[in-house]
Amino acid sequence: MIDNPAKALWAGRTLALLGIILVAANLRTAVAALSPIVSDITVDVPLSSSAVGVLGMLPPICFAVFGIFTPRFTRKFGLESVLIVSLIAIGLGHLIRGTSGSLAVLLIGSVVTFAGLGAGNVLLPPLVKKYFPDRVGLITSLYATVLSFSTLVPPLVAVPVAESAGWRVSLGMWSVLALIALVPWITMIMRHRTSSVPTPTADDAEPRVLGNIWRSSIAWAIAIVFAASALNAYAMFAWLPQLLMQTADVTPAQAGLLLSLYAAMGTPCALIIPILTSRMRNVGILVYVGAVCFVLGYLGLILVPATLTWLWVVLAGLGPLLFPLVLVLINLRTRTHDGSVALSGFAQSVGYSIGALGPLVVALLHEVTGGWTWPLIFLIVTALVVAIAGAIISRPHMLEDELHIPT
Repeated sequence: MIDNPAKALWAGRTLALLGIILVAANLRTAVAALSPIVSDITVDVPLSSSAVGVLGMLPPICFAVFGIFTPRFTRKFGLESVLIVSLIAIGLGHLIRGTSGSLAVLLIGSVVTFAGLGAGNVLLPPLVKKYFPDRVGLITSLYATVLSFSTLVPPLVAVPVAESAGWRVSLGMWSVLALIALVPWITMIMRHRTSSVPTPTADDAEPRVLGNIWRSSIAWAIAIVFAASALNAYAMFAWLPQLLMQTADVTPAQAGLLLSLYAAMGTPCALIIPILTSRMRNVGILVYVGAVCFVLGYLGLILVPATLTWLWVVLAGLGPLLFPLVLVLINLRTRTHDGSVALSGFAQSVGYSIGALGPLVVALLHEVTGGWTWPLIFLIVTALVVAIAGAIISRPHMLEDELHIPT
């Protein structure tokens, strides 16, 4: 593994840092913008519970599919080129969603934008490793914090914008943010084509990393932790407003605020967890903390949902601290650029494939039982499963070493 001496954060990397931040700002807007205004959309586009469940499943499904293919695209076209295409897809998908007049068009627009988000998810960790190998913990913390804000803001503004300008504007306006995010990356590519200054590069691993990653214990452990985080988070983003309105007797606006509170818990996690992960000897402890937060939050929503509702939402929202933990481990448990891309793609494809079950299973259990107790028990079980991966993650071993691949 090549040592990377620290240098000034902005030294020759201003556009890269700005680009990474702006990409992160786009990666959750489409996910969190829809559920608070489902009732408004239903006036023009009838949405059943099953349809809402399918819309809730689409993000992790698309993230899983593009987690598989993105590493292959990057080997052929490069990180920056694939990222530009993904940002174009995000913007286009927002516009299609905002102009949809039927469920089919709404689904198509969602697939397009979530495909772009899925590619962006995979690309950010290796971009950090490429441009900031000396500041992995800091930059991961920074972009994870922005990612958290991109989850927090849409539920806050979705209802007010829908009430004043209509739900189409509420969904479609996020395309502007994707357009802005294109600017630094297009500028960087144009500069590199006309400049003699070499583009930053990262170590390369043999292609066998991508083919053999399925037999890596650390890859599977990270994927399981990612899956638990994704499954619980997307189930909550799809159903928390409805759950709270039916069990805690809150208004739609209050439910939107509580969903934002849930999302807001990602901000302190994004600030603290990457730094802790970079410094802790046993990061498995953080896995257990996340599982406990999930369990306590769900138990509160089962037993006393109308009492201290905000506390149960906060605890459930702290559970996804597993997400920034995984983002850092993708770089800390790999030695090379290709290893980082491969592990990022594997963890996210497997994780989101499993995570896609969250909104659907919760919807089915709710329809069958007519309540929210069994859906929440299901989520408690998934949170407990993640503890199994904690012991493997706590061992500081590298992906390439485990696969016996020279670097």
